[in-house]
Amino acid sequence: MDLDGKHLDGKRGPLGRVRPHYWLRWLTDHGVARVALRTQARRGDVFAELMGGPRGFDDPYPLIEQLRTSGPLVRAPLTYVTFDHKISRKMLRDSTFGIPPRQTFDSGNALDWFAKRFPLPPSPVEPPSMLVINPPEHTRMRKPVASAFTPRAITRLSERVESVTEQLLRELPAGGSVDLMKDFAAQVPIAIISEMLGFPNSDRNLFLAWGDRMTPLLDLGISWRTYRRALLAMEVMDGYLDEHIAHLRRSPGDDILSTLVSAGELDNRSLKATASLLMGAGFETTVNLIGNGVAQLLAHPDQLARLRAEPELWPNAIEEILRIDPPVQTTARIAHADTEIAGVPLGAGSVVILSLAGANRDPAVFDEPDRFDIARPNAKDHLSFSNGLHVCLGASLARMEGTYALRALFDNFPDLRLTEPPRRRKLFTLHGFEHMRVGLGRRSSVEAVAATH
Repeated sequence: MDLDGKHLDGKRGPLGRVRPHYWLRWLTDHGVARVALRTQARRGDVFAELMGGPRGFDDPYPLIEQLRTSGPLVRAPLTYVTFDHKISRKMLRDSTFGIPPRQTFDSGNALDWFAKRFPLPPSPVEPPSMLVINPPEHTRMRKPVASAFTPRAITRLSERVESVTEQLLRELPAGGSVDLMKDFAAQVPIAIISEMLGFPNSDRNLFLAWGDRMTPLLDLGISWRTYRRALLAMEVMDGYLDEHIAHLRRSPGDDILSTLVSAGELDNRSLKATASLLMGAGFETTVNLIGNGVAQLLAHPDQLARLRAEPELWPNAIEEILRIDPPVQTTARIAHADTEIAGVPLGAGSVVILSLAGANRDPAVFDEPDRFDIARPNAKDHLSFSNGLHVCLGASLARMEGTYALRALFDNFPDLRLTEPPRRRKLFTLHGFEHMRVGLGRRSSVEAVAATH
């Protein structure tokens, strides 16, 4: 199979043919929601603007605060939404609630049969990915992966994170201008997660290209063109993973995927779903954390100066970055049984969108929640990595990568500055920058950098 990425836009070869059931899946997963959200947005609905309008992509927080005034649980088009920290944490931890299906309405047996008869390629947003399934299947999928993210395992990775980061920084041109997202923020996590899954370094750009096309699948109401591009990328990645897993069966390494293949607990589709989830989650959270962190620290030079004077505050600064501008803005839960939240009765099957970004700025939990404070005593109470059964497996790895990458970046380039306004990605669920052009300025001496560590 051609893995050079030319198939991604479907311009040649069999992958250019759009399968008929893709259109039906787009209609049920996104088309209905797209029409509803656009209709409501034209009527001035703030939630619809938050979910799919330019203000929701660029700066969602004023919209979140406007919606917060409507109460702890807000009725919205197609669903409910909450910006309340206490409610969000309870729902994430309460077994009464689970992961909702992707369809925006009850499709009935006919569409369920169709989805099983014409499954989509494995991906982070399709079962059996542990991101979108509930116990007991979730428990079966998560257990064999969890051992790769124990504190001991993360500690062993720290030296590799440091060496990758330092190599990338050495390659950046002192006094020059770079796109920090492409040339640094994306390169640190993709290098680490690729090694953890046994992928060759030469294929990193493939993963970046596939991820760029597939991440919109986490949003609601994306266009048919965006959906089609994502599914074509999924097809190419599916073929790549078939070949990679077959190779690991013949010649296993010491990576996570080799361990899962050798254990024999997961079938081929489950292995591919797990690999694609780990690739996406291991990359997206950290790249957005690094980019959002640079933006916050450059916008608050007093806080950056304090970090230089008190470097022991770096771990807490990472928690504050995660709190005030989380890489993942939202998740959703469905009621498995009739229940009540904040005095509002919810019938079985009711879906609630949990705004993690809103929960992270709940004034009942965080004093002056819109203020960026690297010494905030309860910064770690954020919900940016979710909570409960679906808490992010790679949270410790993301924290470690983000801490070292940001600290090393500012230590090596103390005069780093934005040369133009950074551009946000046009995504709602994953909140980060597409481009961030910076002037690096002078490079600190090796001795000066070493003195800060």
